[in-house]
Amino acid sequence: MSTESAAVVDASIVVGAARTEEYVPYLKGKKVGLTINHTSTIGDKLSMDSLLASGVEIVRGFGPEHGFRGNASAGAKIGDEVDEKTGVPLVSLFGEKYKPTKADLAGIDVMIFDMQDVGVRFYTYLSTLHYIMEACAENDIELIILDRPNPNDGYIDGPVLEKGNESFVGMHPIPITHGLTFGEYAAMINDQGWLANGVKCKIKVIPMLNYHHGKPYTLPIPPSPNLNTQQAILLYPSTCLFEGTDISEGRGTLFAFSVVGSPKLQGNYAFSFTPKSIPGMSENPKHLNETCYGLDLRTYDTGIFTQTGRINLSWLKELYEAYPDKDQFFKGSFKHLAGNDKLAQQIKDGVSIADIQKSWEPALSEYKQLRKQYLLYND
Repeated sequence: MSTESAAVVDASIVVGAARTEEYVPYLKGKKVGLTINHTSTIGDKLSMDSLLASGVEIVRGFGPEHGFRGNASAGAKIGDEVDEKTGVPLVSLFGEKYKPTKADLAGIDVMIFDMQDVGVRFYTYLSTLHYIMEACAENDIELIILDRPNPNDGYIDGPVLEKGNESFVGMHPIPITHGLTFGEYAAMINDQGWLANGVKCKIKVIPMLNYHHGKPYTLPIPPSPNLNTQQAILLYPSTCLFEGTDISEGRGTLFAFSVVGSPKLQGNYAFSFTPKSIPGMSENPKHLNETCYGLDLRTYDTGIFTQTGRINLSWLKELYEAYPDKDQFFKGSFKHLAGNDKLAQQIKDGVSIADIQKSWEPALSEYKQLRKQYLLYND
């Protein structure tokens, strides 16, 4: 994050990880596993380093997409390794597998889960939470979740994922912006029977202090390499849909998810950008080394999302209508991001945004009611 963005972090919010008095004494004398990444900090230190210094015995770490210390490119497969700084063995959950095996969990008494989410269905840390819960339930391991804010929880919107469209970028019947923290979401996963064979995970949530849903929160650490600004994080629920199209979502630039465009839109837009290979961010982005023409959203007023309670579909409709080879616009992955087979067809058919939004009902309203059962914080 920029210094300017970081300066507006709400200092009154105390994240779960910082409330060490609530869980560190409980960990003493136990063998601990950590599912964390670079956002899992206590003060200015990675929680792995802080907990080890506190005398907690950490026997194994588990890393999601982008790796344990957050330095892997988007989508890059990661192998098991040993943490260079601490010597703790690390198991990758974004390489050969998404779920820890029984052997991976051997000797662990309690698992800590602590990562910064962005509150969007297709962000893969949510799927990592699911698989960690499932593995812990199957191996009778308690899971402690150190809760953190959801920067996109000022509104709940998007089509609810429909059966048959599940994938690692969407496992559960929830809308695009789900309005929950990880601690709240874990209770929903458990209670709704979404884990394999309906198993239940024994969870304990260390909640935040001074937090409520919709409270503005600027993330102090980028949650992943391509969500490197607060603007990108707030645009992400809308612009990530372009990943399922031939339109570049800005990967290969330093402002991914804040610009969208394609070489085929030359003549339609004055703004342009050229995706490059950027190690640690996007090494083989869409339209590599090609000039893309489209929309610059870096100064878009993201407050509109919470004011309207809606993601933005107008950009998707606009670029589809401007795109010359319409049969090449949507890719197979789009249905996994949308959560259904309908949205692409609705865009193709020129259905109005209002009518598209109506088609999300009654599922969206039913989800909003369901969500209320699991809230740890006020709306």
